Amino acid sequence: MSGRLRDRSSSQAKRHSHHQTTTTVAAAAMPNFLTETLPCPFGELATNLSDSALRETAYEILVGACRSTGGKPLTYISQSERNSERTATPTLTSTASLQRKVSGESDSERVKRAVTIGEMLRVQMGISEQTDSRVRRALLRVAAAQLGRRIESVVLPLEMLQQLKPSDFPNQGEYEAWQRRNLKLLEAGLLLHPLLPLDKTDTAPQRLRQIIRGALEKPLETGKNNESMQALRSIVLSLACRTFDGSASETIHWADGFPLNLRIYQMLLEACFDVNDETSVIEEVDEVLELIKKTWVVLGMNQMLHNLCFLWILFNRYVATGEVEGDLLFAANNLLMEVEKDSKSMKDPNYSKILSSTLSAILGWAEKRLLAYHNYFHSDNTELLECVVSVGVLSAKIMVEDISHEYRKKRKEFDVAHERVDTYIRSSLRTAFFQASFHYFKCPYILLGSAR
Repeated sequence: MSGRLRDRSSSQAKRHSHHQTTTTVAAAAMPNFLTETLPCPFGELATNLSDSALRETAYEILVGACRSTGGKPLTYISQSERNSERTATPTLTSTASLQRKVSGESDSERVKRAVTIGEMLRVQMGISEQTDSRVRRALLRVAAAQLGRRIESVVLPLEMLQQLKPSDFPNQGEYEAWQRRNLKLLEAGLLLHPLLPLDKTDTAPQRLRQIIRGALEKPLETGKNNESMQALRSIVLSLACRTFDGSASETIHWADGFPLNLRIYQMLLEACFDVNDETSVIEEVDEVLELIKKTWVVLGMNQMLHNLCFLWILFNRYVATGEVEGDLLFAANNLLMEVEKDSKSMKDPNYSKILSSTLSAILGWAEKRLLAYHNYFHSDNTELLECVVSVGVLSAKIMVEDISHEYRKKRKEFDVAHERVDTYIRSSLRTAFFQASFHYFKCPYILLGSAR
């Protein structure tokens, strides 16, 4: 990812060596019109889980996945340690380097050591140290209770409900809000957006609805031997352990149904943007993505879905921040090329649906500009025009090929790129002509009026 951003900068430098070396992509950015708010193509959840609730859930899954897979656990230097040496410049390293104790190292030198990728992710996602500590404490208890079972074999909200008590929270109100959030997650993942369709003859979904409805009105007693908690566990596991062929599986399904999994994953990918500069991708994006990918086994993600999601995240951030950072659009265009390759082999219905809605949103945005490109592009941002044309043409091409495959029709052979570019040129020239004609015929009356 970071390589894609660097590739653009280097290629521009080569093409414009006669310009000053400080020239950046942003200098050729599209005129800063009012920012647009594009609808999310992943779909809306059928429950009122807020972005902050989804973000905290995403962080819990991330920490749990990193603990489960080993390697680089998400650890951090505490706020008090960092505050004691504010002049230290943070750089990101692996946990191994953090834990390597140098002989004779002073306290000051220890404080100056870099925070880990995990600490940076905590900050990027807006998770407080108090919440982080509580999550880790709960996961330790879950690991002890489940005898080291991997994260994909655990219904995390259920286990969190079991392991955390009111005493783990600052006050009763915060605990009850947290409990409601986990119950809504169970509802979303098992009832509203399950990976496998619910069996209409199964009474478990209705019983789970009743338990959740009652717990939303009165806090659920979560003691290990509590009857209501035992009933909740039995029903949740019966729904989460279902498989397509009825065989036994170690993977439990509670957060891998669409669009719940995509919305949770969206929260993780948005952590790749600098919290202090919403148009900038963090330098450590590659390391962050490696950690995020550990959640795939819980969320039912793969490389193709990741490419599609990250394409939207980059593109939407470019549009939402006023279209001022050309690197974001360039990176989105690069990912779109990967999506084009993916779409030829990935024929999953859920993927095709998300692909269609994502490309429709991108194509609509691009064509709004390209069908009247004389109004949007000028001699100082022709390179941006080149990128927008690529985005529009690629989106149209993928959609044509996907529709042809879906309906098993042999597509009439024609050059999508030529057809789209020809349409853009004709439309923009027509628009420019009408605008020029309007001003030409209007000006004499304006002049005549001012003469009077």
